[in-house]
Amino acid sequence: MAKVFLKRKRKKRLEQGHPWIFQSEVDYIEGDFKPGDFVEVYNHQNYFLAKGYINPKSQMIVRVLTQNPEDELNEQFFLNRIRKAWAYRERMIPGVRSCRAIYGEADFLPGLIVDKYEDVLVVQILSLGMEKRKDWILNGLLEVFNPKAIYLRNDVYVRELEGLQQEKGFWYGQCETEVMIEENGVKYIVDIENGQKTGFFFDQRQNRAAIKPLIDSNSTVLDCFTHTGSFMLNACLYGAKHVTAVDISEHAIETAKRNAALNGFTNVDFVVANAFDYLREAVHEGKKWDVVIIDPPAFAKSAHAVPKALGGYKDINLNGLKLVRDGGFFVTASCSYHVHADMFQAMIEEAAFDAKKILRQIHWSGAGYDHPKLLAADEGDYLKFAIYEVHSRR
Repeated sequence: MAKVFLKRKRKKRLEQGHPWIFQSEVDYIEGDFKPGDFVEVYNHQNYFLAKGYINPKSQMIVRVLTQNPEDELNEQFFLNRIRKAWAYRERMIPGVRSCRAIYGEADFLPGLIVDKYEDVLVVQILSLGMEKRKDWILNGLLEVFNPKAIYLRNDVYVRELEGLQQEKGFWYGQCETEVMIEENGVKYIVDIENGQKTGFFFDQRQNRAAIKPLIDSNSTVLDCFTHTGSFMLNACLYGAKHVTAVDISEHAIETAKRNAALNGFTNVDFVVANAFDYLREAVHEGKKWDVVIIDPPAFAKSAHAVPKALGGYKDINLNGLKLVRDGGFFVTASCSYHVHADMFQAMIEEAAFDAKKILRQIHWSGAGYDHPKLLAADEGDYLKFAIYEVHSRR
């Protein structure tokens, strides 16, 4: 195994538990290696720090698999990691049948994402080191999950940064590319072939359940950026009188309609519209709802995009707040990693001030149990979710 030696003057991120080593942290490398090979990592004093796999083409030159020098990086190691990842989900979400089963770095398997939809797995392999161990990964997934089929969603640009081609298709077995799952008592149709990311956003599981106390039989709900209807469906499940679901995508709205029909919910108006425009027009028309939900896609894909993203977030949050009936509830979220929690809260405070509202925070959270976060890796702290009770200032 080649040895990677780190510079003396560097932040001790690795020692704190961060799973990535950047090119700028490396002093020199001893021994021969091929991209994707396993390597050992040492500090400038020749003290062992970690084992991982190397890819000189990537800014993250080494991704860490273990900090235990006794660990042998072989097929059994990968099987054990997969088994532990699933045991964690079974413990945290008893009886779960559909969830994020492996969450890359946070499950100590950097570059590997596995979502479980009943007895079908959808896999993303995002790094060269994982690509070279595809056989081990496949064998581990078959042993731990015994799935009917495994579908690869390697159609993501990040693979190209690793020198890998994009691809998608069945990796093991065959099945329909639409799978029905159940979460929080709600049924969903998931498109594993063409749905966003791997087909479904599991990270909001606990947050979707958190709206239950807001809803009663008299509640009217506005769900903007509804996508395939997850918050809308939970609002219906919890007994809402009427829900308005808005999304710019006709395909998303059609799926949301199918999901509503699947669950027998008929008290929903579906609107294909730009949510920014819809919110402004609703304010102009003086409309009000008891609960307003704003769950947009990521606005900031990079740090440079943050100022513009915050402007967009403020626009929808300002108008969303104006649409909440006095004493009602405002539900808002951001999945932009680059918009940090303090920025997001400051934006909400500004929006509330401009909307002449006083907010009482009743819930704040991030991603659910199946999306654990390494404390040392801020990169995993992307989702912000808040519920506020809304009161008019005057």
